[in-house]
Amino acid sequence: MEFRHRSVLLEETIDGLQVKPDGIYVDGTLGGAGHASEVCKRLSAKGRLIGIDQDQDAIIAASERLAAYSQATVIRSNYCYMAEVLRDLGIRKVDGILLDLGVSSYQLDNEERGFTYRSDVPLDMRMDQRQTKTACEIVNEYEEKELYRILRDYGEERFAKNIARNIVKEREKKPIRTTGELTEIIRESIPARIQASGGHPAKRTFQAIRIELNRELEVLSDSLDTMIDLLNDHGRICVITFHSLEDRIVKTIFRKNENPCICPPDFPVCVCGKQSKGRVITRKPIVPGEEELAGNSRSASAKLRIFERREP
Repeated sequence: MEFRHRSVLLEETIDGLQVKPDGIYVDGTLGGAGHASEVCKRLSAKGRLIGIDQDQDAIIAASERLAAYSQATVIRSNYCYMAEVLRDLGIRKVDGILLDLGVSSYQLDNEERGFTYRSDVPLDMRMDQRQTKTACEIVNEYEEKELYRILRDYGEERFAKNIARNIVKEREKKPIRTTGELTEIIRESIPARIQASGGHPAKRTFQAIRIELNRELEVLSDSLDTMIDLLNDHGRICVITFHSLEDRIVKTIFRKNENPCICPPDFPVCVCGKQSKGRVITRKPIVPGEEELAGNSRSASAKLRIFERREP
């Protein structure tokens, strides 16, 4: 299957990066290199683009797409190791960083990857197939209270308790091995009147399991501060999120880096000594326009936030 993925908020992200021809840029979620190729088009022979992705299929597709650009270096890794990747390349600071979070269209549409609830395939959902643990282990081995927690917190699923209870009940009869089996359990756990509206009933549960398996929120929250520190003065980081949990993390960390002071509000002057690392460019997130929404329904929940590094 060909790696297809339509880059979301492409123009807005490239504009937000303010690409300098001789600059160094990192795409931490390379995918099919849609954003990365646009950065490369704006680079001189002295510029550099480092593309990082943990998905081998993405690495192959992106390497082919970026083959024409001598400025591009493609590396298979997780963006949480960005500092180490750059250090190995002899790079200390960069001029821009891009993250396009979530699951790609290719991963959703390629049934073999086990992300989809629209067909009956083995439960997988690994973004990095070198990882041994799959969604199947989560569904069959997590205690009921843990299943409830991730469905409630990561899927924001109203019927998390019902779904968790029914998963445990069904797996006592036989292991739950496929996406179809899990989807049927979810359908039986949600009232029919609720299923009649609001999208596919399995969407939130599948999202929650995927986030848990790939540690998506943990990796994001643990990495943003380090990435801001990797930026040169006036360098920018652009982050595209696809659900409220990710967006909340990005919004909170960007604001904390803009105003890190922990002094009580009634103190006349700051005495904590914490200095601002820059400014939030997007007071409100940038969202897709009508034209993009009409051409790509999967962009509907996308939000772009931008932070600019400023040296003290």
